[in-house]
Amino acid sequence: MPPARAGYAVPWWAAWLHGLPHRGLRLQPVPAAFRPRDPDYQQSLLFLGLVSAVCLGLNLLFLTVYLICLCCCRRDQEPETKRPHSCCVTWMAVTAGLICCMAIGVGFYGNSEANDGVYQLLYALDHANHTLTSIDSLVAGTVLQMQVGLEQHLARLNEVLATRGDYLQTLKFLQQLSGSIVLQLSGLPVWQGTSANLTALAGQVAYIEYYRWLSYLLFFILVLAVCLLACLGLAKRSRCLLTTMLCSALLTLVLGWTSMAVDTAAAVGTSDFCVAPDEFIMNQTESDISAAVVHYYLYCEQSLSNPFQQALTVFQRSLTTMQIQIQGLIQFALPLFPAAENDLLGVQQLLNSSETSLHQLTAMLDCRGLHKDYVDALIGICYDGVEGLLYLVLFSLLVAASFSTIICAAPRAWRLFAGRDRDYDDMDEEDPFNPQARRMAAHAPARGHLRSFCSYSSSLGSQSSLHAPAQTVSNAPVSEYMNQAVLFGGNPRYENVPLIGRGSPPPTYSPSMRATYLSVTDEHVRRPGAEFPA
Repeated sequence: MPPARAGYAVPWWAAWLHGLPHRGLRLQPVPAAFRPRDPDYQQSLLFLGLVSAVCLGLNLLFLTVYLICLCCCRRDQEPETKRPHSCCVTWMAVTAGLICCMAIGVGFYGNSEANDGVYQLLYALDHANHTLTSIDSLVAGTVLQMQVGLEQHLARLNEVLATRGDYLQTLKFLQQLSGSIVLQLSGLPVWQGTSANLTALAGQVAYIEYYRWLSYLLFFILVLAVCLLACLGLAKRSRCLLTTMLCSALLTLVLGWTSMAVDTAAAVGTSDFCVAPDEFIMNQTESDISAAVVHYYLYCEQSLSNPFQQALTVFQRSLTTMQIQIQGLIQFALPLFPAAENDLLGVQQLLNSSETSLHQLTAMLDCRGLHKDYVDALIGICYDGVEGLLYLVLFSLLVAASFSTIICAAPRAWRLFAGRDRDYDDMDEEDPFNPQARRMAAHAPARGHLRSFCSYSSSLGSQSSLHAPAQTVSNAPVSEYMNQAVLFGGNPRYENVPLIGRGSPPPTYSPSMRATYLSVTDEHVRRPGAEFPA
C-alpha cells in the first residue's frame, strides 16, 4: 500500500488504541485489523466491554467492603466523641461535588466533539453520494440523448437527404460516432449500488448518533440531578433524601461503567478503522468497482493516471467531429434542403448539451472532489469522533469516582444525623437553659399563677417597664439569684435580669443548681395566699 494521502495522518490516540491487545473471550490473540463482520473481531471488542464490567464489580466490591468495615468498626466511645466527624463528611461531599461538576463539563465537551465528528462524516457521505448520483445521472442522460434523440433526428435527415449520397455518408458517420460515445460511456462504472450503500450507511449512522447524543444528554441531567439531590439531603439533614440519593447514586454508578464499556469498544473499533481505512474500503468494494478506480480516488496522486481519461478523450473527440460535420451540413445542405433545418438545428443543440455534460462529467470524475470528501470523513470520525469518545470514557471514570465518594460519605452523614437527633432527644425539657424548652414553655399553658421559668413571650413587655440597677459585675451563683427573686417577692421569670445586665451567656447549669431552684420554687408555691403577678 502506498503511504497515506496528504491532508490526513493517523492521530496518535487512534494509533495507541489500535495498539491495545485484542483478545477473544478465551483470551486468544485476535488480529487488530478492522473486520466488523468477523465473529473473532466482535469478541475482541466485547472483551473490552467485559473489562469495564469487571471494573464495575471491583468497584461495588470495594464499596461493600468499606461499608461493612464502617459498620463493624464502631467502638463504644464517650458521648462527646461518639458523633462522626462532620468535617470529614463535608470534605467528602465537596470533593464529590467538584468531581461531579468536572465530569459533567468533560462529558458535555466529549459529547459535542463526537457529535461534530459524526456529522462531518455524514456531510462528507452526503456530498460524495450526491457526486456519484450526479455522475450516473449525467451518463444516463447523455446515453439517452445519443440513442434516442440523435437517432430520431438522423432518421428524419436520412429521408430528407435521401437524394444526396455524400450527405447520407455524413449522416452514417455521425451515427457511428454516436455509437462510439455510447460505448465509451457504457464502460464507465455504475455508482448506483455504491450510492445506495452510502445512503443506507448514512441513515444508520444518523439514527444511532441521534439516540447516542440524546442518551448522553439525559445521562448528564441524571448525574446533575443526583448531585443536587445529595447537596439538598446534606443541607436539610433529611434521611429520606439521603436514601433516595444513595439508590440513585448506585444506579448512576452502574450506568457510568456501562457507558464506559460501550465507549471503549467504539473507540477501539473506530481506531482500528482509522489506522488502515484504505484496506477496508478496497475489500468492501472489490466486487462492485475495479481496484484501479478505488485506488485512484483513495490516494489521488499526480503520478496516478486517470482510469477514465481514455473514455473521456474519445467522448470529446467524437463530439468535436460530430459538431464539425453538422456545421458543414448546415452550411451546404440547408440551402438545398430547407426542410432539414429543424433536424439539423436539433442535432446541433443536442451536441452542445452533450458537450456541457462532458465538462461536468470530467469535473465529477476527477479524483479531487471525492478524495476531499473521503479525507473530510476520515478527519471527522478519526479526530473529533474518537477524541470525543475518549472524553466520554474520562467522563465515565470521573462519574464512578464521584459517586463512589458520595456512597462512602452517605453512611457517615447518616450517623451524623442520627447522633444529632439523639442529642436533641437526650435534652431535659425542664432545663431552663435549653432553647427547645424555652420555645415549648412559651406556648405551654400556665400552671396556676406560676409562669414558665424562661417565658420570653410574657416577659418582653415586663422587661420594658423594669428598671434594672446599674450594671455591676457579680460573682454570685445562680442559686443566690433565684433565692433573691423569690424571697423578695419577685417573679422567678425575671431571674435572668442580672445575667442580661452582665451581658454574658448563662453559666454552666449543674444538677445541684437545678435542685436548689426546684426546692425554692416548690416552697414558694406551697405558701398559702401567695400569688405571683401576671
